[in-house]
Amino acid sequence: MRFWKPALMFLVVTALPCFSQEMPGMPDMNMHPHGGMSANTFVEAIENHSSSGSSVEPISTPVDMMMSLHKGWMLMLHGELFLNAIQQSGPRGGDKVFSTNWIMPMAQRSLGPGTLTVRTMLSLEPATVTQRRYPELFQVGETAFGNSIVDGQHPHDLFMEIAALYDIKLSKDALLSFYAAPVGDPAIGPIAYPHRISASEDPLATLGHHLQDSTHVAADVFTGGFTYKMVRLEASGFHGREPDENRWNIDQGTLDSYSARITIVPAKNWSGQFSAAHIVSPEVIAPNEDQLRMTASVSYNRPLPRGNWASTVLWGRTRTLGQSQPFNGYLAESTVKFAEKNYVWGRIENVDRSTELLELPSAGEGFLARVQAYTTGYERTFHVVDRAETGLGAQVTFYAKPDFLTPSYGDHPTGVVAFLKIRLRGKGQ
Repeated sequence: MRFWKPALMFLVVTALPCFSQEMPGMPDMNMHPHGGMSANTFVEAIENHSSSGSSVEPISTPVDMMMSLHKGWMLMLHGELFLNAIQQSGPRGGDKVFSTNWIMPMAQRSLGPGTLTVRTMLSLEPATVTQRRYPELFQVGETAFGNSIVDGQHPHDLFMEIAALYDIKLSKDALLSFYAAPVGDPAIGPIAYPHRISASEDPLATLGHHLQDSTHVAADVFTGGFTYKMVRLEASGFHGREPDENRWNIDQGTLDSYSARITIVPAKNWSGQFSAAHIVSPEVIAPNEDQLRMTASVSYNRPLPRGNWASTVLWGRTRTLGQSQPFNGYLAESTVKFAEKNYVWGRIENVDRSTELLELPSAGEGFLARVQAYTTGYERTFHVVDRAETGLGAQVTFYAKPDFLTPSYGDHPTGVVAFLKIRLRGKGQ
């Protein structure tokens, strides 16, 4: 491991002391009507760094977090845990009880001409998702026990992010930003699905994850960005290989891949991005294949008197270089919180799948079919303990596929998930 990695990890660990002194607010932020925090301007939203990597959502997006002030550091902590029970129909359907979860401690302080932010994101999914996967019909991506995962989703690594960010405010409307991470999220795609507010109550990965935002856990990431008023330009270098099956360690590699992203925020409730990346050897089972990925998304957030409404439409396209067939994934999702204690959400996906879905090595990897997934869910929250939102919810997903896949998946494949959710919240939220 090179010198900068242990040095950065030491900085992150030593800058995150215990949360001890309650803090009434955070500079340049407003209280959201239903609780949580939101920024006033695009520049302030970037400086808050409340999500993974350097990506941002609409300015009006509320952020659930605990905050305190300790020896000149502004400390923040947010995270969530879902305990899920899933049942899926058809010959390939699976049943399982598992947990998806993450926690993100972070700290900020003034340093020189700018603001330093150190942040880490941890997940216990290597322990709470047994057998290196959970069931999800028509999902593909990464490996388990040396084989491609088909009809399942891999767990996240213990270390999802270890990063330092430095922002220099050149003027009221101009910001220069730097991001360095042994494990982090390069400038490609929108905010990844575990952190998008429009997907906040859905505990499962999107089917288009590996066409849209799978780089949110990457090794050796460096990003530079410049923001002026409503426009932000970013460029990243990173290691392109996806995390290996050892989910407890920190992967590493050469800076062999790169990406660029433009983000536009025309109003407090809107944001959009377009990004592209050249990814070298992302898949361990196809080490000689590089990929070109493009994504575009638009997000909308609307604060409500006793809740919030967040939506995202997203397109991702991935093509293996040297092959003419691209693979596309389309998504539309929306989550509404109303009457303070109720959530309803929906997600529609239309995603290309390859012959990898057949699990036949002799078939190669080419276009096989386009499949659809339609999800809807409801959750009711309860006050159980302070500083946490506890909820009970359930969702159902109906899948559509070509007739030739009926022998493998049945006539009408369906999945149902019931869950208990715990999400950290600040005082008064």
